[in-house]
This record gives sequence, C-alpha cells and structure tokens, in this order.
Amino acid sequence: MKLLVHLNALRAFEASARHRSFSAAADELHVTPAAVGQLVRTLEEWLGTPLFLRGSSGRARLMPTDAAERALPDIRAGLDRLALGLERLKEGAISGVLTVTVSPAFAAKWLLPRLDRFQAACPDTDVRLETSLKPVDFVAQRIDIGVRYGGGSWPGLVADKLMDEEVYPVCSPELLRQRRAPREPRDLARQTLIHDLSMDGHAGFPSWDVWLRKAGVTDVPTTRGLKINNSAAVLQAAIDGQGVALARSVMAHDDVAAGRLVRLFPKTTFPSALAYYVVYRAESANLPRLVAFREWLQREATARSR
Repeated sequence: MKLLVHLNALRAFEASARHRSFSAAADELHVTPAAVGQLVRTLEEWLGTPLFLRGSSGRARLMPTDAAERALPDIRAGLDRLALGLERLKEGAISGVLTVTVSPAFAAKWLLPRLDRFQAACPDTDVRLETSLKPVDFVAQRIDIGVRYGGGSWPGLVADKLMDEEVYPVCSPELLRQRRAPREPRDLARQTLIHDLSMDGHAGFPSWDVWLRKAGVTDVPTTRGLKINNSAAVLQAAIDGQGVALARSVMAHDDVAAGRLVRLFPKTTFPSALAYYVVYRAESANLPRLVAFREWLQREATARSR
C-alpha cells in the first residue's frame, strides 16, 4: 500500500472503531461513509483479516474484532505522535499561528496600538492574543510567548526584561485648567484619587500611599476614591475627568504623548520595583515565529524609550 493510503485507512479504521459507525467517522473526517468503508476494506485486504464483525444485518453499531480492539491503543498512540510531529514541523516555520498571552490592559494600552507594525514585518504570522489577568499554563494552553509584569521570575519560563517603568500622577487637561487644580503633591487632598487594584497586594506594586510618602506628603487621605482593577480603565477614568490617577508610565505613555492625559509634578520621579518581561519556554526559544516576535517587542520597547 502507498503510505498515504495506508495512513488514511488507519485514520478511517480508528475513527470508525471509536464511533462504532462509518457515518460518524465520515462526519469527523469530512468524507462520505462509502469512502470510509472502502478505506477500511482496503486495510482489511492488505492485512488479510477482518477488522469488524460482519454478517448481522440488524447490527446497529460496528463492532471491532478482538484483534482490532487489541491493536487500537497502539494505532491511536501512533496517530497522536504523527500529529505532534506535524505540529513540531509547523512550529519551525515563520508562517502560522503565534499565541501570545498578555494582560487585557497591556493589550489595550501598549500592544494593540503597535501590533500592525509586526504584522507588516511578518505578514505570514497570525497572532492570536490570549488576554488574562492571571498567569496561564503555557503547555496546557499551547501558549508560545507572553509579556508579564512583575519581579522577573516565573517557574518554568525564561524571562527577558522588556521595559522598566516609573509611576506618576496624571489627570485630564480639563481638570488641570480648573481653579482648584493640583499644583503640588499636597494639593491632591482636594482631588478624587483613582486607585489601580489590578495587582493589589502584590509586593512592589505601586500605590498612592507609597507614592505620597516618596513625595514627602503625609496629610492626603488615601482610603477613599475610585478603585478599579484594570489599569486601562484607571487611565480612561482619568481621561474622562473623574479624578487623578496614579499611572504606570508604560500604560500611560501614548495617552500622555497624545495630550489625552497630563503628567503632574514631573520633577517627582518614582521608579517602579516591577517591570515588564518577555516570557517563553526554554525549549521554544529558537522557534522562528517566536524569535521574530521577541525581537520585534524589544525594538518597540527601545523606540519608546528614545
């Protein structure tokens, strides 16, 4: 038997045995039941033995022979290994799907506004974004690469630093034009503070309490205000004039550059203890699609810092 016919016949046999039906197997394989039946008969002729019990016209379901039942686990394992091998071959090409995990806020405020430049540079790579606030399992969810915010250590992943950032207050231009607009940090006592709770409780994540202490201010209450668990929504609330937000510079960069937000007290600098990292599995480090995306991320980060 030619190899292709042999493999197709094995697939037809395995699907028919699993479904106990030529029709159901045909639906799965996108062929006709007659084609499935012919492939199974071809395999039986080559083997010189039947694979299904025949002779009962009233039999509702296909029943594999004892020999076929014994062989099925090995055949299924072999087909699974072939499928995995094909995936490995596909991974070695620049074309295909690249699955990227990022937080929803990072996707909205940094990645998506720049992603068209990667698509222009690598038009044969299709990016699939998986947005989540929680770390995902790269193996179980078939993730290729991601960007994470934190201290730089995640079990099972290589982490290359992408960007540092600083933290500073921002508000809308309209709020800044008001008579009671903040001119120095202690004036924030008269403003609604917008709090970012997206990583609340994470060691090193910036808060109003920490920033105000760094600024030498102790009499601004921080227990009240607008509290939001999404960094992009925090910035949008500030753009809409709902108060003063404590912004992360990577997230706020484009809004400040476009004039949608104004940075307050630019002489007061506060580097964040956390940073952005490109993360991926070590065994995938040299896959062409991943390398292209990783290098593009680094170029974009470098361009932003200029």
